[in-house]
Amino acid sequence: MLTTMSPPGMAVTRPRQWTPALVFLIVATLAFLIPTMLDVARESWGTEQGAHGPLVLATGLWLIARERHRIAAVARPGSAVLSFGLMIPLVILFALARITSIIEIESIVMYLSLVVVFYALCGGAAVRAVWFPLVYLLFVFPPPDTLFAAITQPLKIAISQWSVDILHVLGYPVAGSGVTIQIGQYEMLVAAACAGLNSLISLTALGLFYTYLRHSSNWRYMLLLVACIIPIAVLANLVRVLMLLLITYHFGEAAGQGFFHELAGMTMFVTALLGIFVIDWVFTPLRQRWAPTGQTL
Repeated sequence: MLTTMSPPGMAVTRPRQWTPALVFLIVATLAFLIPTMLDVARESWGTEQGAHGPLVLATGLWLIARERHRIAAVARPGSAVLSFGLMIPLVILFALARITSIIEIESIVMYLSLVVVFYALCGGAAVRAVWFPLVYLLFVFPPPDTLFAAITQPLKIAISQWSVDILHVLGYPVAGSGVTIQIGQYEMLVAAACAGLNSLISLTALGLFYTYLRHSSNWRYMLLLVACIIPIAVLANLVRVLMLLLITYHFGEAAGQGFFHELAGMTMFVTALLGIFVIDWVFTPLRQRWAPTGQTL
């Protein structure tokens, strides 16, 4: 009789058994996933605030696929008691959010349910192995409007005041009150879109993605670079407002609301990304000092 022996140290991979329980779990997961994601795509991804969603979804899934071997190495079923204990309130919240059509709550609850399913199948070690992609994928979903407004309102006021101060120093006839700016004969209201704050989440997500890919092995430096993302994004938004004010003053309101309005938005985005690269370059000596022993930079 001939038997096939595996080489020493090599684990034998067994095919997953398609049990009725596993099939039911997959079907239930799709029932959670598909309707909610269609609503998210329809209500959020077509707006400036959520346009980054498809990109974050694609790159987040790629990050998880990139760690598939680490997941397979540590995968063990999680606690059934804990899994059911977490799923029961999530299902109730999902049903309430679905009935009331609150997409922000519905999408987050749906996502947390998927994480619980992942934990039930693969265990806590697998969840820890892909902690960053799981956090990063939260940017796929729209933030609560009240939370976003609470964050952006102080930033809108600050950016408006800084713009007035800078242009006043440069000799322009400018004055401001709150988010309203008077420059020459024109009056502008610095809304979230005009200030570029709708893209603040997009810039933060892309900055996190870049930081993780480049420096995930150096967690102290990664945290430092992440802390710089928000100030860089705010600075880029200030550049956009200044551009719109100057374009409006020199070329008229039509120019400020037309092609140059979109150009200012692109300039803001490029400024933010370049800012992250520049900060990363400036901090090179610190990155080398904090690099793990034996790491090649």
